[in-house]
Amino acid sequence: MDGYARKNLRRKRAVMLSLGLLTALLCVASLFIGSSHMSVADGVAALLKRSTAANNRIIWNIRVPRILAAMIAGAGLSVSGLIMQTVMNNAMASPSTLGVSNAAVFGANVSIIAFAGGFLSTGNNLKNYAVGANPYATGVMAFAFSMLSILLILGLCRVRAFSPNVVVLAGIAVGAVWTAATTLLQFYATDVGISAAVIWNFGDLGRATYRTDWIMLAVVTFGIAVFSLLAWRYNALLSGEAAAAAMGVNVELLRFVSLLLASMITAVCVSFLGVIGFVGIICPHVTKRLLGQDHRVALPVSALCGSLLLLAADDLSRSLGNGSALPVGAITSLLGAPFFVAVIFSGRENRPC
Repeated sequence: MDGYARKNLRRKRAVMLSLGLLTALLCVASLFIGSSHMSVADGVAALLKRSTAANNRIIWNIRVPRILAAMIAGAGLSVSGLIMQTVMNNAMASPSTLGVSNAAVFGANVSIIAFAGGFLSTGNNLKNYAVGANPYATGVMAFAFSMLSILLILGLCRVRAFSPNVVVLAGIAVGAVWTAATTLLQFYATDVGISAAVIWNFGDLGRATYRTDWIMLAVVTFGIAVFSLLAWRYNALLSGEAAAAAMGVNVELLRFVSLLLASMITAVCVSFLGVIGFVGIICPHVTKRLLGQDHRVALPVSALCGSLLLLAADDLSRSLGNGSALPVGAITSLLGAPFFVAVIFSGRENRPC
């Protein structure tokens, strides 16, 4: 191994170690951020379950599931965005390219307005909503419509032509249909129903529980493991479809599996937490700027970047909320949009592998 290669390897290891340490430190700091104004000593005691019952509940039932959700969803959305950008050969591709978020919003609206809350028949009675609403039913309905959107678009693309341009156009068209259907459904909803539906659309880590964290962890871990096994194929695809095919890569099958799995990860995260934008666009770009596009390194680094960004956004949302957390989806957009514009106009090219 020559001097440049050793220096490059040390640099990659240093970046990964630094991101890992920053993520771990932010996880610890996140335990003590919130509206309860709990002191560090009380927080440590609550972690050991030696504080008051209220403090113990705040730490173990609210903050720990929230932190785990931020780490898992951030990693999943970021890795999904990286894979989407690679297989679509489009720097603007995101985890929601196949209309996942639009379909999830429609599914959640159906559950909240028509079924879970029963607003079509119960009117503006808030007590009826409190009794009838079921967050798991909403999540299942959102996930079901997300998967329907994914399979519909992939099926259409398999029939017509499975090229990146066709996938993007199909995603835009189907996403517009879901958005229109959501608008029509909300038009006939009552005030309480539409308020509950709009609130669900906000990305909110506060609705995370240990059960939802375990489900997201299982799907995200499986997805990242599969992507890691396919890393050399993604690196081959960077040289173009013809070059990848010459290396023995089945480009259409790779694209189909990658889009399906990346969209499934996104669907699970969005179904439980609501719409969280820009994580799947910003973090892959940061990763490629830092270390290039070698997916053997880009996958774990992108996952760490996503966890770090979503943790930071959630901490900021809880700090600025003045007693209640702001929608974390809005915070990620506010943080991500200016940064993304700066990246686009920076003029720097991605580093090679």
